[in-house]
Amino acid sequence: MADIHGALFDMDGLLLDTERVGQDAFVDVMTPRGVAEAEARAAFLNFVGGNHASSAARLRDLLPNHDALEAQAAWISAFEVRIAEGVPLKRGVFETVSSLHAAGMPMVVVTSSHRVHAEHNLGATGLLDFFSAIVPGDEVTHSKPDPEPYVTGAGLLGLSPSDCAAFEDSDAGVTAAMAAGCRAVQVPDLRPPGKPFPALGQGHATTLREAVMSLGLLAV
Repeated sequence: MADIHGALFDMDGLLLDTERVGQDAFVDVMTPRGVAEAEARAAFLNFVGGNHASSAARLRDLLPNHDALEAQAAWISAFEVRIAEGVPLKRGVFETVSSLHAAGMPMVVVTSSHRVHAEHNLGATGLLDFFSAIVPGDEVTHSKPDPEPYVTGAGLLGLSPSDCAAFEDSDAGVTAAMAAGCRAVQVPDLRPPGKPFPALGQGHATTLREAVMSLGLLAV
């Protein structure tokens, strides 16, 4: 599509199949604190797309008799132990991102994860060098669903958000992208059963490649 000159990508749940790893780590930490596995797996779905502050607030509600910050630190540690075994990619992501890079599309990752984790995980999958920059959650004043991360990402490419496509899995992420003025496509990953998608005018796709193709950025 001629009016799209840059592409902005969420990371966890879109490029990397890490939300399921995070869910398993969440169960590891919640069950010793009295939360049944089924309840923990269901509760985790409400954390998808959140940042460190929103996750801490949700943990305080879920664990009123425990130290939420201590539980959050334990969850991060459990996730890091699991991810050390290998960082999983979503289906078709490497081929899609490498094809966009070969076609000359400037690309930035816009993630709620901290820079150290984003650089490590993208590097471990071989994706890091395809991206011009990363906008991490620890380097913005306002996290998703605020538009700041996507405005920042477009700016790093020297573009207006309206010149960029944004690809997201979470509701918070697509809200941020649309509020920034990007052309956004939502590719859902883990979400509560039956939860409606926000009606923001975003496109929808089942895979990242389908999302990219829907905007005419790659041929079949």
